[in-house]
Amino acid sequence: MKNQSVTNNLDWVSVIIYIILVIMGWLNIYSSSLSLSDDNYIFDMTQFYGKQFMYIFLSIPLIFVVLSADGKFYEKFSIIIFGIALLSLAGLFVFGKTVKGQANWYSFGSFGIQPAEFAKAATALALAKYLSDVQVNLKDVYRQIQALAIIFLPIILIAPHDPGSALIYTMFILVLYREGLPPWYLWTGFIAVILFVLSLIFEPYVVILMSLILITLVYFKSRLVDRNIVASAIVLVLISGFVFSVDYVFDNVFKQHHRDRFNILLGKEVDMKGIGYNTNQSEIAIGSGGWFGKGFLEGTQTKGGFVPEQHTDYIFTTVGEEWGFLGSLVVIGLFVSLIFRIIYLAERQKTKFSRVYGYCVASILFMHFFVNIAMVAGIFPTIGVPLPFFSYGGSGLWGFTILLFIFLKMDANKVNEW
Repeated sequence: MKNQSVTNNLDWVSVIIYIILVIMGWLNIYSSSLSLSDDNYIFDMTQFYGKQFMYIFLSIPLIFVVLSADGKFYEKFSIIIFGIALLSLAGLFVFGKTVKGQANWYSFGSFGIQPAEFAKAATALALAKYLSDVQVNLKDVYRQIQALAIIFLPIILIAPHDPGSALIYTMFILVLYREGLPPWYLWTGFIAVILFVLSLIFEPYVVILMSLILITLVYFKSRLVDRNIVASAIVLVLISGFVFSVDYVFDNVFKQHHRDRFNILLGKEVDMKGIGYNTNQSEIAIGSGGWFGKGFLEGTQTKGGFVPEQHTDYIFTTVGEEWGFLGSLVVIGLFVSLIFRIIYLAERQKTKFSRVYGYCVASILFMHFFVNIAMVAGIFPTIGVPLPFFSYGGSGLWGFTILLFIFLKMDANKVNEW
């Protein structure tokens, strides 16, 4: 088949959505970080909007580099790229610069790089490479362990520095499920989260009693041939052990600010001037926007600087206040459209490698989008997860750009594949 131009086959729908999100993100960063003086200009490198403008500008050659690579480059060198990513994460334990209590940066003078943002694309490539092997069957326990190891290796390296970023990587398990991972993995994870939260709200014996009632109901609702009292007893013992371990993990593994955020979310503490200040102010900002918002650069919460870190993790509060409910729906609609577009393109791929990678991209974007919006709305603990293409930061913008355009390169190249 004759080799065709990447630009001719590039999915311009995804590219246009990407451009719109990046521009809208910069406008909100500009609004949230604009000083009250009259001598503001967009290239001011002392301001967040000036730096973000530079990051956006540098994203253009980065996109060309990603798209100019050979069609099989990312598949061929996926394991090497993953290895480099793991080494960069491991190096943080020795050379990492501590910023706001987290040693997840490499510092080069006034410039910093956060390797966890780039490791997402590397992990997606490695997982896609492994699952594309015709000999891999996720019904095999040994293969399940190998696939899960690819996911949990970066998690282990990231979690001590940045638990929020580590959480994002768990979404790769959905990709494994799509490719044949037994559903009990998902059910186990879901039940563990529910038990964890319930154990923070109620006394352990109450949670165990509720579990016993549920297990008993399931036992007697099952067919006679499916009933296994020994298996039911083992499940109850495992649940009891997990429930009793929650308090220890919460008190000894979680850091104080993590415990505070969970306590506020669960209504155990009310601290509107301390750890709960960000969430409270973000809810005020979003609620004050009404249907149509206060107008660009007119947000009083934004201009008053009441929402800390508004240019990064809380950037969506600027959208809610200045663009209102309808503007927020537009932003949400753009993200949802991009995610569904990626899923649609993934299903059209001719190779399993490209399809799996596409689902990895969609999963990562969805997790970031969902957690960030839920965090800002006060229905999820503050864990430092940025909004893709929107939040301030060069590492975040470049990491997501690489993640997306590698897939768009694969999609554009599918016409040259047999």
